[in-house]
Amino acid sequence: MHRILEKQQLADEVFLLRVEAPLIARERKAGQFVMVQADTRFGERIPLTIADANPSEGSITLIFQTVGKTTHHLATLNVGDAIPAILGPLGRPTHIETFGTAVAVGGGIGIAPLHPIIQALKAAGNRLIVILGARTRNLLILEDQMARLADELIVCTDDGSYGRKALVTEPLREVCTRVPAPDFCVAIGPPIMMKACAETTRPFRIPTVVSLNTIMVDGTGMCGGCRVTVGGKTRFVCVDGPEFDGHQVDFDNMMLRLRAYKEQEDAAHHQCHLELELARLERKPSA
Repeated sequence: MHRILEKQQLADEVFLLRVEAPLIARERKAGQFVMVQADTRFGERIPLTIADANPSEGSITLIFQTVGKTTHHLATLNVGDAIPAILGPLGRPTHIETFGTAVAVGGGIGIAPLHPIIQALKAAGNRLIVILGARTRNLLILEDQMARLADELIVCTDDGSYGRKALVTEPLREVCTRVPAPDFCVAIGPPIMMKACAETTRPFRIPTVVSLNTIMVDGTGMCGGCRVTVGGKTRFVCVDGPEFDGHQVDFDNMMLRLRAYKEQEDAAHHQCHLELELARLERKPSA
């Protein structure tokens, strides 16, 4: 059992949980993830990136968006409650070295898994240009934490409600044209955003890493649900990744496969909202 030490709501439908997991906190590295099971009887297991860790406290930080039944259930838990099962750390750690100047691009909830990578890149002595993007100001997360690590921070919103009104690829392209150009790029966010970032850096031949964690299911390589095509070869995100060369990923195939179970996911999401509403009504005192 993993007791919840802290809970925050960071944005609309985005939550942070700091939970007890001393062995994972001690062993985890940037880029790795855990499998979380909130209900050991019938619940699914979902992959969540470790957004931060405190080995001395024995805790890890998980940040998630409520998009399905399990994440909605996790959002109902509070400090003192416990998560029954957390497995990890899993996945290959991010390759970290002193590249020189690194540009890191995070979109939406992808900002959370980007955080530990930026921490590691900074610790390795890189100069960091960080570009954060969200649809609107209310969905922007971890800006203060990123500002403390970045040598240069650029914030974009689709609607212009905060920062610069632009997609993240606009400032990324401008950064790529600088002399000297960045030596390395990492981009994490929705698949379409990562594809656009990889296409932006491609003409400049800037090595670009992306994280494909959104397609994972089982997390152990047994189900095959996270297979992707990278450089014309089949790879499994949970055991071969979750990070890959963005210039080699077949994003179109990945996005097609992500929509394969949309009907079932929408049904489960709808059912989850009904269950939450019923629970709310049951708690409401009678007049």
